[in-house]
Amino acid sequence: MTIFAAPVFDATVIYEGQELFKGQGAAGVWAEKLAREIETPVTVQKIGTGWALCGTVDGAERKWGIHGQRLKQLG
Repeated sequence: MTIFAAPVFDATVIYEGQELFKGQGAAGVWAEKLAREIETPVTVQKIGTGWALCGTVDGAERKWGIHGQRLKQLG
């Protein structure tokens, strides 16, 4: 099963219309899972009142948050 289909049951916050992880620790756990899935390093970054996952895919920087209890790339 892909990490993008796994439900995210951690607490979330909404910042500027984007759903993010509420805690750095929870974001870090999901960063490790995502890193294994996409086979590239993933870190966490504070955005406003929440935490996003950050990494580079195909040479482009990406950020992921949450949408509907699933990981989603932030626009």
